[in-house]
Amino acid sequence: MLPPKALLDALSTHASRLFNGETPLPRSEFETQFKALLQSGFSKLDLVSREEFDSQMAVLARTRARLEALEAKVADLEAKVSPPSE
Repeated sequence: MLPPKALLDALSTHASRLFNGETPLPRSEFETQFKALLQSGFSKLDLVSREEFDSQMAVLARTRARLEALEAKVADLEAKVSPPSE
């Protein structure tokens, strides 16, 4: 994984080549090359897809709900085992 500064520097260098080319690129070609450049840069980062992120958030939500239910059961059992002292 590249450090963020190195990644930005590399992207900047490649983008400069696209902008300062000897022959101007048609818009569609420029977009294609720029997207490829960004995808190349993003592939060097430790990123997850939106789908994977959403999936993990759902797992986390279910885990939290189960944990809260277990904590409530434990508190209920503790209350039954040791009644409050007077």
